[in-house]
Amino acid sequence: MTNFVLAAQAAQNGSGMSMIIMMVAVFAIMWFFMIRPQQKKQKEIQKFQNELTEGTEVVTGGGIHGTVKSIDLAKNTVDIKIARDVVVTVEKTSVYKDMASTLQSK
Repeated sequence: MTNFVLAAQAAQNGSGMSMIIMMVAVFAIMWFFMIRPQQKKQKEIQKFQNELTEGTEVVTGGGIHGTVKSIDLAKNTVDIKIARDVVVTVEKTSVYKDMASTLQSK
């Protein structure tokens, strides 16, 4: 307990520079472990959505699995075949890579 009180007093006597360095260090850690990986993942998703082609197996944001039938760039929509004679139209931004089919093909 005494060591803790002495450490607290020493911290109060020190300059505010150590506090600034600590805040910068915490921000750097958050950047490398949280923000940067999320930005990389978002770029990969956007790249996949921009490179969509007919026949690609996808999953919608709602969890529906299907195959891309056609892409309308003017409306930014994708027609997805989810069953025989069943085609749904969804926004291109709600289409993601079907990881199950990717894992099975490897």
